[in-house]
Amino acid sequence: MLVDYYDLESLLTEEQHMIRDTVRNFVESEVLPIIEEHNQAMTFPRELVPKIGSLGLLGPTLPEQYGCAGLDNIAYGLIMQELERGDSAVRSFASVQSSLVMYPIFTYGTEEQRMKWLPRLASGGAIGCFGLTEPDFGSNPGGMITNAKKTSNGYILNGAKMWITNGTIADVAVVWAKVDSDSSKSIRGFLVERGMKGFTAPEMKGKYSLRASVTSELVFQDVELPEENMLPGVAGLKGPLSCLTQARYGIAWGAIGAAMACYESSVDYAKSRIQFDKPIGGFQLVQAKLAEMLTEITKAQLLVYRLGTLKNEGKMRPQQVSMAKRNNVDMALQIARIARDVHGANGILGEYPIMRHMMNLESVRTYEGTHDIHTLVLGEDITGIAAYT
Repeated sequence: MLVDYYDLESLLTEEQHMIRDTVRNFVESEVLPIIEEHNQAMTFPRELVPKIGSLGLLGPTLPEQYGCAGLDNIAYGLIMQELERGDSAVRSFASVQSSLVMYPIFTYGTEEQRMKWLPRLASGGAIGCFGLTEPDFGSNPGGMITNAKKTSNGYILNGAKMWITNGTIADVAVVWAKVDSDSSKSIRGFLVERGMKGFTAPEMKGKYSLRASVTSELVFQDVELPEENMLPGVAGLKGPLSCLTQARYGIAWGAIGAAMACYESSVDYAKSRIQFDKPIGGFQLVQAKLAEMLTEITKAQLLVYRLGTLKNEGKMRPQQVSMAKRNNVDMALQIARIARDVHGANGILGEYPIMRHMMNLESVRTYEGTHDIHTLVLGEDITGIAAYT
């Protein structure tokens, strides 16, 4: 089932069609048959990584000279949509690799850093993670205490990061730290490599959400970093926040995929589940739920398509991304809850994707800017008055 009530299909280019269909087929054949088992076992389907890389889905908007696909931003959004139709964990992996690791290396790194890391990251031969959030500083990244002290040979890194996707399995971590100052203007990005003395990345266990994703803590104890491991192209919070804007754009698309999966399952279930001698899809209350789901998905699709057009034209603003991320993730979570209602008791079973998507979306609603923080971003844009404190 292709959820496209307003014929957005007709607006896609031939290349965008091909990308969307390729990823959809990949999810159907490679992700959906295994994802519930990984979800139950709390394991990441790492066997998918080289396949995702071979399809050109990692850093897909970056130039071909670095092993990337050079796609436009709507194609990238469609990739995120289809991956999250499979599971948020798979989309999160690709989103972090692309927007939070490859993007800053390409945008703020040296040519030597680009050539060392981007081809390997694009193929899936190397895995990356992004270290910004700390145990005591989530929505206030400027308060971070992770620091890098300048030495004659480079830097000494100390501190900790929390809630890091891919951390335990990463070959390189893009880590943001304050350099010889408590000021947020002194924040710089560093490439911390697996195996460096004093760098550990224990995996976090016991999650009820994103169970098929690797979530880690990053710990730095006197990690010696050579000068060439600093990203020279940016200083201050602009660096990490610009990366988050890229990732939030993908999340706004990805959440639609989760909503589509819940809606598709609900339509199929409503047509086949017999109660009172007819399919439950023949009752007004169920039809009202399906109509509401389709309407909200369609509105979200129109929102991100326009956002992608603005991004392609270089006109997209971070506040617009906040609106899309805020709206679409909340929409998807509400649809998952309605879908749970449509499926009745069966909605809690792993045989259906509903609870898996619902629990994943609880994390997606919070990470990379909570729902409330994005509300305040919009409020400041509307009034010109910051209300964060």
